[in-house]
Amino acid sequence: MADRANWLVWAQFVLLVLLLLPGDSLWGSATITVVAGLMVVLGAALAIAGAVSLGGDLVVWVAPKAGASLRTTGVYRFTRNPIYLGLMLATAGWVLWRARPELVVVWVLLTVVLVIKAHAEQHRLIDAFGDEYREYAERTPLLLFGRGIR
Repeated sequence: MADRANWLVWAQFVLLVLLLLPGDSLWGSATITVVAGLMVVLGAALAIAGAVSLGGDLVVWVAPKAGASLRTTGVYRFTRNPIYLGLMLATAGWVLWRARPELVVVWVLLTVVLVIKAHAEQHRLIDAFGDEYREYAERTPLLLFGRGIR
């Protein structure tokens, strides 16, 4: 049976595509461009580091891949969701650079979807890894804050 929370994956991809909406920027300066560029690079690096760490166990769906091992080292020492956190940071930089108010709305919706997805995913990880995941969750924030299971 399909996981009902997988609608979050589709919402995430739709919102990522909507961030590509065309339009003229409403503001811009060299400083904003540099800050936005740094946010994109740092966010992309964090997301890529998380994906590389997962390797063949990486899946887009909410539940972990059957037989996958729990990652708690590398970037996973600092956050349980480096890919989501990296996406949030990189897309915030993109929105800052593009300077479109409708993209701010899309980014807020994307952030909400990713936070909900992270919460849904942690329950699938408890099912897969039990106490090992609970102990990991007690010492590592879900994104930037929020240790433990909620």
